[in-house]
Amino acid sequence: MEGRIGNPEAATQDAVHPVVIQHPESGRKALYVNPGFTIRFDGWSGEESSLLLKYLYRHATRPEFTVRFNWKPGSIAFWDNRATWHYALNDYHGQKRLMHRITIEGSALR
Repeated sequence: MEGRIGNPEAATQDAVHPVVIQHPESGRKALYVNPGFTIRFDGWSGEESSLLLKYLYRHATRPEFTVRFNWKPGSIAFWDNRATWHYALNDYHGQKRLMHRITIEGSALR
């Protein structure tokens, strides 16, 4: 799985997660797969998993499921990683962007 993550020497094990989770506060269901980390479905080969994963990724990135945040001076953005994919575009060429990543304690996924 070389190249799947930025620090493969620190990733010493794979994890098994459900494909669909229920958000602990809203109760809404969400896909819990992403192209950066999901390799395959448990019990399926990579080849068997590939078509369904590609379908789910295309579905999740449909325009009606996406938001584009327009940065302005003083902007701040928060998102819930339990129900959101984050894709950073380098659309601020020549500008300084200060970022802090925090994790707040939350409820366990179901």
